[in-house]
Amino acid sequence: MRVDTTGKISLDHIYTRPDPRAYFSTLRELGYIIPELAKPHFHRFIDEYREARQVRSPTVLDIGCSYGVNAALVKYGATMDELYDRYGGRDAHRHTRASLLSRDRELIRSGEHTSNLRFLGLDASDEALSYALEAGFLDGAVHADLENGEPTDEQRAQLAGTDLVISTGCLGYVTERTLLRVVEAHGERRPWMAHFVLRMFPFEPIAEALGAAGYETVRRGGLFRQRRFATPQERSLVLDRLAGSGVDPAGLETDGWFYAQLHISKPRG
Repeated sequence: MRVDTTGKISLDHIYTRPDPRAYFSTLRELGYIIPELAKPHFHRFIDEYREARQVRSPTVLDIGCSYGVNAALVKYGATMDELYDRYGGRDAHRHTRASLLSRDRELIRSGEHTSNLRFLGLDASDEALSYALEAGFLDGAVHADLENGEPTDEQRAQLAGTDLVISTGCLGYVTERTLLRVVEAHGERRPWMAHFVLRMFPFEPIAEALGAAGYETVRRGGLFRQRRFATPQERSLVLDRLAGSGVDPAGLETDGWFYAQLHISKPRG
């Protein structure tokens, strides 16, 4: 498997398919679990915002949302096991994209969900966003690469309507450039942020940039598994990167898993 500049294997191909089957089939084998672990923390974070800001129906922006996984879990109550079975089960190959979408829409119509919550997805993959929108997991989508360009006026208006910003693993590839462009779209208003960031990616540069934009950042306690290392080469390269950053991987990444930390950023005061 090809590795990227961070030392991680490249999984770009699973984010650009017309439906999520390759995504879930691949990540199931690697034990990808962080959206499930993040789910209760996002629920508490959203409740904190509702109480503090008296906003009954907040809009959540999921950066690097891919096929709308966080929306499916947080808004519609799905679990990762259910999604793995839905898209990576034994009968998944028998479905077409249209039949998968039909089944997803039925799930949304029949299941319990948090109706007073809107999910907006930001991703560079048009295929993943299109599927999440058609399935109904996302209420809106921004197809953009804000690392390398400013949002359009239409995209800026969409971003300006969000109350909370979340992510579960894209930071490190996504940097403060994207976050600041999201913040700038809001003008004087500042959205709250909750990011699960792999320990191999230092968060300090992002926290400093957000600090200059009027935020205070704290790290919530706990460590969160993301997925298993895919190859011995990936393990070795990531351990080297951690050591070079002064992060002790003993008993964590040395046991074969990526680990993330939760960083909460709120406007000062």
